[in-house]
Amino acid sequence: MVAGVIGDPVDHSLSPALHNAAFAELALDWAYVAFPVPSGRARAAVAAMVDLGIRGLSVTMPHKAGAAEACQRLSPVAERLGVVNTVTNLGGELAGDSTDGAGFVDSLADLGWSPEAKRCLVLGSGGAARAVVLALAEAGAARVEVVGRRRDQVLATAALAGKVGGEATVSSAEAADLIVNATPVGMAGVGAETSGLPLGLVRESLGPGQLVADLVYAPATTPLIVAARARGSSTCNGLGMLIHQAARQVTIWTGRDAPVEAMSAAALRELGQRAGLRRPGDRPEFGEPAPPV
Repeated sequence: MVAGVIGDPVDHSLSPALHNAAFAELALDWAYVAFPVPSGRARAAVAAMVDLGIRGLSVTMPHKAGAAEACQRLSPVAERLGVVNTVTNLGGELAGDSTDGAGFVDSLADLGWSPEAKRCLVLGSGGAARAVVLALAEAGAARVEVVGRRRDQVLATAALAGKVGGEATVSSAEAADLIVNATPVGMAGVGAETSGLPLGLVRESLGPGQLVADLVYAPATTPLIVAARARGSSTCNGLGMLIHQAARQVTIWTGRDAPVEAMSAAALRELGQRAGLRRPGDRPEFGEPAPPV
């Protein structure tokens, strides 16, 4: 059986390492490959799954909306978000789902942390932010507030949380139990310019008792994580979310429980190899930074 990932670009994706490790652990005769698909060709690529006999596709940028349009049916979450990161070929019918938000909540559970009855602040209003906002609300958060550069997008994103959603105020960061950076700020690494969102907004509000999650996983330690640790906050990067959204895909496609531990080990090995690091047995928990990339 064949599965894969489509994106533009896609050569940097960790998905082949994650999924092939899962298939090997489950003793399944499956192969997972990366398919580079140019921007604007998502619908054609997804439709081709039927003729090519591809069982499942992971979908990354910039194809999530186009892939949703190619599906005959969508999960309730995917329908609300208007995008998919997972497509399943069910005997010729293409079903779309989004596992990003649920994967994030799963990663929090690895830290022993639940959004239930918590106040959450999400930085950003793009696709990742939308998935996280919806998932936090569905997990029982008491409040999910959003901040971003464009107020119209902020309000639309906050609306996904229903009655517990809203636009952030000046005091939101200080009152938050969870702060999530769902923007690309921080991908340039520690020492880069961080005057904009999110660090400049929340730096003075960080403190003990808060969990600060940066969805960036490369680099593993971002300026926001550094600032949060310096002020006594707990932190995690985006590697756990990446692993768990992939694990949910494995379960959808195979009907088997995903071997999360094997997938985590494979991700850390791959990141270590990319960084030129080979440290057998060095396996940080999800709440600790992965090897730098």
